[in-house]
Amino acid sequence: MSSPLVVSSTLEAAVALDRNSQFAESYQFPRHLLPASMKDDTKIPLVIVACGSFSPITYLHLRMFEMAKDHFEQGNQYELLAGYFSPVSDAYMKDGLAPAKHRVKMCQLAVDSTSDWMMVDSWESRQDSYQRTAVVLDHFDQELNRPTQGQGGVLARDGSRKHIRIMLLAGGDLIASFGHPGVWTSADLHHIVGDFGCVIVERTGTDVYGFLLSHDILYQHRMNVLVIKQLIHNDISSTKIRLFVKRGMSITYLLPDPLIDYIKEHNLYRQT
Repeated sequence: MSSPLVVSSTLEAAVALDRNSQFAESYQFPRHLLPASMKDDTKIPLVIVACGSFSPITYLHLRMFEMAKDHFEQGNQYELLAGYFSPVSDAYMKDGLAPAKHRVKMCQLAVDSTSDWMMVDSWESRQDSYQRTAVVLDHFDQELNRPTQGQGGVLARDGSRKHIRIMLLAGGDLIASFGHPGVWTSADLHHIVGDFGCVIVERTGTDVYGFLLSHDILYQHRMNVLVIKQLIHNDISSTKIRLFVKRGMSITYLLPDPLIDYIKEHNLYRQT
């Protein structure tokens, strides 16, 4: 009979092997939907990034990007080049978190079936340890503006290359967490909001403007926080989707069909 130590070591090795085999292909930053050049040199090139569990991704997550797109297309300051989903790694250890390989695949199915400008970056999900949002944004800045090969930024019509601004896209519930003790460090908040910026989509029951006024760091960088009103309220959440699946209830019209098929195929979210 194996000793507890041997069994424990075997299980740890199996978990490590499974984690390493989740992404058999080598990592490559997705650029296939990035435009080769800007349309309007007078604007600031922009990429928006959403970080989260996406277990599973829902129509609300997709709608947040479309609401942001509408906002920027109606303005004169930014030219939105692309949007990225960055799913967290398994090290996040959140309740209801499906394995990273499934969450990345579901995000990919969602954008492939609904969008011609959103992409999924698997870098964060591949990491063995939890990556802070500030670190993830630094990763995007490195890939977009300081690549190891080729030129950074985006080509302008006059032949120059322009630095791409990167902003975090999030719901009002995330910005409210900025005020929770011990969740975010002051240094990270200064970096995220001050150096990058946030695009916040209002959610029901969240007073984003009131929170901006009361939070010292956010108020200091308030010009870097763009708030978008949710004109059609949508409270679809990943938590509700998981509960519906667990209870054997329909999730039709809540997610893109390819995701529903994938969840059924891999029997996700049915365990108690």
